[in-house]
Amino acid sequence: MEYTKLGTSGLKVSRICLGCMGFGDAACGQHSWTVDETETRAIIKHALDRGVNFFDTAIAYQSGTSERYVGRALRDFARREKVVLATKFLPRTQEDIAAGISGQEHIRRMIEGSLTNLGMDYVDLYIYHMWDYNTPMEEIMEGLNAAVHAGKTRYIGIANAFAWQVAEMNALARDRGWAEFVSVQNHWNLIFREEEREMLPYCRERHLATTPYSALASGRLSRRPGETSKRLAEDSYARFKYDATADEDARIVDRVRELSDRHGVPMTVISLAWLLTKATAPIVGATKTRHIDAPAAAVDFKLTADEIAYLEEPYVPHPLSGVMAQNRPETAREKKVWSVGKQRL
Repeated sequence: MEYTKLGTSGLKVSRICLGCMGFGDAACGQHSWTVDETETRAIIKHALDRGVNFFDTAIAYQSGTSERYVGRALRDFARREKVVLATKFLPRTQEDIAAGISGQEHIRRMIEGSLTNLGMDYVDLYIYHMWDYNTPMEEIMEGLNAAVHAGKTRYIGIANAFAWQVAEMNALARDRGWAEFVSVQNHWNLIFREEEREMLPYCRERHLATTPYSALASGRLSRRPGETSKRLAEDSYARFKYDATADEDARIVDRVRELSDRHGVPMTVISLAWLLTKATAPIVGATKTRHIDAPAAAVDFKLTADEIAYLEEPYVPHPLSGVMAQNRPETAREKKVWSVGKQRL
């Protein structure tokens, strides 16, 4: 395993981050395909054995049971100072707003809830999970700064944001002398590369770490024809993000498969080896212990410049998908603009 500095922070992380959305009580209703605590513990132990020290969860995952499972496993299998643990908080609800709960108070409550779930005194990275259009930036950044100063988190990060939003919030924090985001966690993989337009250049200029999620497009970049899984069959959110019939995406997947055959490695190795040439530490989920092995192998696998270009060549622009498409007021108008624009390509 290779390790690298997480942006401008003092954290040293493995080049692969274990995403923990697949862990938690399936009876909670968020996802039907998550694994129980026994399997969670086995996967986390195997990840630690393969050198993974970076783990990402969220209070939203399976109603907090992901945090509980992860916290107990890490307490049993690792020394706290040897792992880097990230978790994320949700925006205020309409009920919170009606009750007069400020953005600062909301963050205080959220991180206290996560620390209780995890059974820990602090997290290493506390992440703004999705943009809150009902709360001023000042309240969010002041609340996060308070969490840092209280010792509840060492650093802060942001997910599912646009480059202008990250730039605005970090500029505000810099002006006020508050903690700034050190990492960005957005949707990015071989068949969804819109992050490379503005976010990636911004992160490079400002030395922010990139920890992309959905690094394998929810299995689409790692499975051969006929292969399936419980998640692939039941994850309706992933189907919302990806159009399985898109010809341009299918061409890219075919090229991943071709290079996989040529080198005699799993498709996962090819897909992640490409992303590792650009990102700090891709987030990879696992619902079986063997799902850790190919991502770990990808860290040592090097694609040639010609192979990278070959994988990238079929890509065409994509509309927004996932949280960023759902969560902004302009979504309906932008979908109309996209449909018109695509016809003109």
